[in-house]
Amino acid sequence: MTLTGGYIHLVVAVAVFLAAHSLTNVRPLREHAMAAVGKGGFYGVYSVISTVLLVWVVAAALDAPVVVLWPQQPWMRWAPSLAMPAACVLWVAGMTRPNPFSIGPGGRGFDPARPGVIRLTRHPIIWGLGLWSGAHLIPNGTVAGVLLFLPLFLLCLAGPRVLDAKRRRQLGPEQWERLAAPSRGPVDWPALLAEVGWVRLLAGLLLVPALMELHPLVIGLSPYP
Repeated sequence: MTLTGGYIHLVVAVAVFLAAHSLTNVRPLREHAMAAVGKGGFYGVYSVISTVLLVWVVAAALDAPVVVLWPQQPWMRWAPSLAMPAACVLWVAGMTRPNPFSIGPGGRGFDPARPGVIRLTRHPIIWGLGLWSGAHLIPNGTVAGVLLFLPLFLLCLAGPRVLDAKRRRQLGPEQWERLAAPSRGPVDWPALLAEVGWVRLLAGLLLVPALMELHPLVIGLSPYP
């Protein structure tokens, strides 16, 4: 029995993707890996592996049989287009500022007085991925679409809670409260926009048309409504 071209291939790809992310929560394994390659090296390798596995999952979904669970309506195609600007800004802002709470460039140099996008969420990259997967689930009402986007969306919903608990243990209650204070309570929008800066906002917004143009080349389908 061949692995490719069916749902077994997609289920295996999704299972490996989810297992790889779960393994980072195994403390002895994580500490051993960090001791071997350093914290920066660990998260660098983790990011590369996550990207490769995500590409595998998408390729397996494209290769799977098409079985429709709900028909695509014209309005559904607007969901990804409307969500992607916010998702891209969250990705750019999250990947270019220190963050002691979530995945990203690490917490070295983080200033709780000027936390940037952390004023909005401690997990900007994860919530960007959540917007991406949730918005893409709406128009992709096939078995393959659900197997691809629903687990990723659920992972993004559970991930922040798991990471918050882990970081709180690592930092200690007092340090956690001090660093997390700007991300709790009402959002100071003027301060948030000033700290994120127009360069990150513009870079995030410019990423949208770039991804839209690459979409037909990589996925084989036009993303435009």
